[in-house]
Amino acid sequence: MSDLGYDVTGDGTRPEIQLGESSWVWQRYGMSIDGKQYARGVTVHGDSSVTIALNRQCTAYDALAGVDDMTLGLGKVSFSVYADGVRLWHSGTVRGNDPAVPVHVNLTGRRTVRLVVQPHGGLLDRAALADWAESRFTCR
Repeated sequence: MSDLGYDVTGDGTRPEIQLGESSWVWQRYGMSIDGKQYARGVTVHGDSSVTIALNRQCTAYDALAGVDDMTLGLGKVSFSVYADGVRLWHSGTVRGNDPAVPVHVNLTGRRTVRLVVQPHGGLLDRAALADWAESRFTCR
């Protein structure tokens, strides 16, 4: 996901972030969850939704989901992956300093993916930085 373009500048031939249907997204190279470094991914706030139009046949979405170490161990969130409006994966509660949770979702026959992070408490959880590390789509 760190390499995905946005639909306003894309050509519709590969997965693209739908800007008008998405929260703030920080496409990153280098992030840390529970002290472990990851080469790439995206960071969002603890209350976010990012929609991706697949624009081709894709078979899977994989990532490692967790609270970014820049949050200093604070924050409790949950991660969900939806495809065509149906929730296909949910993490349960993930706290700051928890290890990253592996994500694998079958996308065969799907057209859109929505990555959702929800806070579990107050302002700190909403402000937490949540990572979809090593986030990638497998497409033809």
